Amino acid sequence: MEMVLLTALGVGGATVFGSLIGFIFKKFSHKFSDVVLAFAAGVMLAAAVLGLILPSVDYGGKFGLVITVAGIFVGAICLNFIDKLVPHLHHLMGPDTEEHHNANLSKVLLFVAAIAIHNLPEGIAAGVGFGSGDTTQALLIAGGIALQNVPEGMVIIGPMLAAGVTPKKTFICAMLTGVVEVVGTLIGYFAVSISTIILPFALAFAGGTMLYVISDEMIPETHAHGSERGATYALLAGFCVMLISDVLLG
Repeated sequence: MEMVLLTALGVGGATVFGSLIGFIFKKFSHKFSDVVLAFAAGVMLAAAVLGLILPSVDYGGKFGLVITVAGIFVGAICLNFIDKLVPHLHHLMGPDTEEHHNANLSKVLLFVAAIAIHNLPEGIAAGVGFGSGDTTQALLIAGGIALQNVPEGMVIIGPMLAAGVTPKKTFICAMLTGVVEVVGTLIGYFAVSISTIILPFALAFAGGTMLYVISDEMIPETHAHGSERGATYALLAGFCVMLISDVLLG
């Protein structure tokens, strides 16, 4: 349990760490942020497949494949439903937001709320990984999510400061988005621990949410500013780093 709690704090703290970087540098080039986010997408892609989806098939027994496919689509559909209610990164933080420094405050706060809401299923994915009992895979999954949270925390700061939010309140908002992820991690862990029957479906569900985030949010964001080639290779590098880690630590 201590390991789960520390990891939850680490996953949520990655957003706070990213926000601190955002305070220091205020603004990053699109190329830099796209490459970093693409690398994180590659890590998350490998974590979703190796740490969640394949184990789901194994734990599911005779009906493992059916359960896994169903879980992936249910996870993706749930996030799609969330997106209908609250748009995310590339919907809210387009070129207009950066060109006009007097960004509408309500739009910026909606952006922060969107990050917080999307952090919940990511946290659940990390918690479900621990619930499977495979600590190594769980740490790799959590590491991939945490890595993605760093650039996400970085991009919160500039727009909020530009909209007139005080540095103190900006930091508190960034911290709250990380707290949501801590809560999600604990929910995922306890849900699977209480009922191991749901483990195969929960793993696939978490994997589906991660695949949705990668395809619908991260990749479009990294390909929206002319850095497609660099972002593609960064994604492949992130995937291979995770693959190598899985083989060496597995």
